[in-house]
Amino acid sequence: MSGDISAVQQPRILLEERFELGECPNWDGDNNRLYWADIVGQKIHALDIETGQRHSWSFESEVGCFGLTDQGRLVVALKSDIVLFDPKTGDREKLAVVDGDNDMSRTNDGKIGPDGTFWVGTMDQNADKQPVASLYRVTGKGEVEHKAGGIKISNGLAWSPDGRIMYHSDSRGPWVNRWDFDTKTGAISNCQRFLDLDDMIGRPDGAAVDMEGCYWSAGVSAGKLNRFAHDGTLLLSIDMPMPNPTMPCFGGADMKTLYVTSHMENYPAEKRDEFPDAGKLVMLRVDVAGVPVNRFREGG
Repeated sequence: MSGDISAVQQPRILLEERFELGECPNWDGDNNRLYWADIVGQKIHALDIETGQRHSWSFESEVGCFGLTDQGRLVVALKSDIVLFDPKTGDREKLAVVDGDNDMSRTNDGKIGPDGTFWVGTMDQNADKQPVASLYRVTGKGEVEHKAGGIKISNGLAWSPDGRIMYHSDSRGPWVNRWDFDTKTGAISNCQRFLDLDDMIGRPDGAAVDMEGCYWSAGVSAGKLNRFAHDGTLLLSIDMPMPNPTMPCFGGADMKTLYVTSHMENYPAEKRDEFPDAGKLVMLRVDVAGVPVNRFREGG
């Protein structure tokens, strides 16, 4: 790509629906289905790409993040509960709890790691964000391990193509760190600063990595989708149709379609009118395939 914006298709609106806080797109290649969450809407949504059929499921609290399991279920991070959810039957099974004793904390960005476990971050819900949030690792047996702290809004999880590098951001840092990652044990080490960002480039929200090892970050404060090389060089900055993109994910049969969620949370009525595409999903084609996201190993 080398910074050539002609190498990507211009973003286009995927659905005309608007979501208060669209987040966490997940591609289910087995069923040609895109999932995503509306965090404050307390729902997980899905779209069958070929048929256009829509699905949605409601939950009892915010849906911070989720991932696909190896048994055809979803592992879902609610405000503090981690549950296994069967979208076919609606059955739910509580697996674990993270930060359950903090009313002003909720889960935020999360993803299934190359180790087959659910990596879940939290965020401080107070207006004046403090570095009290954390990053956790949840196993298929329901074991919870604290992995990192001192974070305001945990975000931006993604792994390199070989799984040996983990990226993790604090949206209010605003920075992205890079860790060495053990794909067998989930051990992380040798934390290094990867990016220091700002409101103009875009505070780092959700992220994905392509097969060239480049890090795609939703610049939530700038209305941009940014692609960074593995040395931190900004290669591409794509203007989104909406001002607050929240997270990209790769999908499609060739993994060269990017799906991007967005939000309109806390927008007053006049701002919602000014930005009619806020809260919508967009898609765009790129010329480098994305790294497939792993599946959660139930019981593992």
